[in-house]
Amino acid sequence: MPEKTGVMTAEEKAREHIRMQNLPHIWCPGCSNGITTRAIVRAFEETGVDPDKTVVVSGIGCSSRTTGYLDFDTLHTTHGRPLAFATGIKLANPELKVVVISGDGDTAAIGGNHFIHAARRNIDITHICYNNSIYGMTGGQYSPTTHLGDRATTAPYGHLEREFDLCELAQAAGATYVARGTAYHFVPLVNYIKKALKHKGFSFVEVISTCPVYYGRLNGIKNAPDHLQWVADRSVTVKQAEKLTAEERAQKYVIGEFVQKEAPEYVENYMRLIESARGDNGDRNQK
Repeated sequence: MPEKTGVMTAEEKAREHIRMQNLPHIWCPGCSNGITTRAIVRAFEETGVDPDKTVVVSGIGCSSRTTGYLDFDTLHTTHGRPLAFATGIKLANPELKVVVISGDGDTAAIGGNHFIHAARRNIDITHICYNNSIYGMTGGQYSPTTHLGDRATTAPYGHLEREFDLCELAQAAGATYVARGTAYHFVPLVNYIKKALKHKGFSFVEVISTCPVYYGRLNGIKNAPDHLQWVADRSVTVKQAEKLTAEERAQKYVIGEFVQKEAPEYVENYMRLIESARGDNGDRNQK
């Protein structure tokens, strides 16, 4: 037996951030939510996030069950509303690191208005979206990110609507850090989440994830490894995408960083306004 060196392994470090008593998890075999959750935990470890000053908020959906497994202060809220709860938390205690985990439906359907306004305000929240292009928890219905022509239980002959590009939506709404990774490209994904956690302002990381039970089965992908490979084969970097035609690019997942800039942050402005109002009231009282 090798002697213990006192240095923690990666697995031991991960366990410090996981509620081991809540395992095994409820996700289907082959679901990539576990990979993405591990990437988040790795990013927490490597950025030195303080668990006592971090709140993780989720809504409803497969990905939103992540909060049940993370050993932080967590809030499992209502469908489409995690950003609303997160905004309240950040305003109540600006010192907290606030992270939102949600799915594509949670983010862009019922939660779409909260999403664009959180980005517009540039509130200091990190939003991580697990995008598997389908409603996995409730039976395989199409979502706002289901691709044109894809099959779902509510689109058995092929989806008729164009999908949202969530990163383009976040950029247009005013998010100051925007990136897209995949569950296949683990190391780059960890790096995007680390940058998002360090960023001051609204940061958005979209994770192209897999649902082999519904999306894969309904769209002719045989198994979970094939689904991950399917994502990898359709992924190109931002630089590679620049060389593609619009038609070619539409068939690909463009991964990388799209926006990284500074802008006034909502909570700081709000606190300055409170201080200014207090000063004005003091002057009036003296008069």
